[in-house]
Amino acid sequence: MPLLPIRLFGDPVLRQRAAEVIAFDDDLRRLADDMMLTLHSAAGAAIAANQVGVLQRVFVWELGDDRGALVNPTVIDTSEEMQDGEEGCLSFPGLYFPTVRPLRAHLQGVDVHGQPREERGEGVRARMLLHELDHLNGILFIDHLARHDRKEAMRRIRAGELEHPVGGQDGPVV
Repeated sequence: MPLLPIRLFGDPVLRQRAAEVIAFDDDLRRLADDMMLTLHSAAGAAIAANQVGVLQRVFVWELGDDRGALVNPTVIDTSEEMQDGEEGCLSFPGLYFPTVRPLRAHLQGVDVHGQPREERGEGVRARMLLHELDHLNGILFIDHLARHDRKEAMRRIRAGELEHPVGGQDGPVV
């Protein structure tokens, strides 16, 4: 299983909508395994296929003992109640900003074998699920930032302040 290169902000693949997965085969399972290995190496919480240059609707996560893969995810429901917390992204190493997201999320999709799967989350887990779904739709966490925070994020990116490699951050890196 090889490590996959994580695409950084500016790579056009991050702004593209990933295609629905139609083949639930060894290639898909190998991709999910390689993404999980890459996630571990980067010390992140989750990673979407776009972030490794693959335009397929799949993401993997590991939050403590909670780990898995979700393919072709869609939102069933999100709470009206919101949370505001620090959020980071493996494609923006070293950048953390307060990001408002729903407190709870309920997604459905399938696993890497094509079997139906539902994922629910609250707090950090909801943040992770929605962050990764955004990636699959070509939406980045900076798109959710308050105007002044987005301006500061872009200033830091232009100044070359992204960190390499990822690891040791305070907030969830998804």
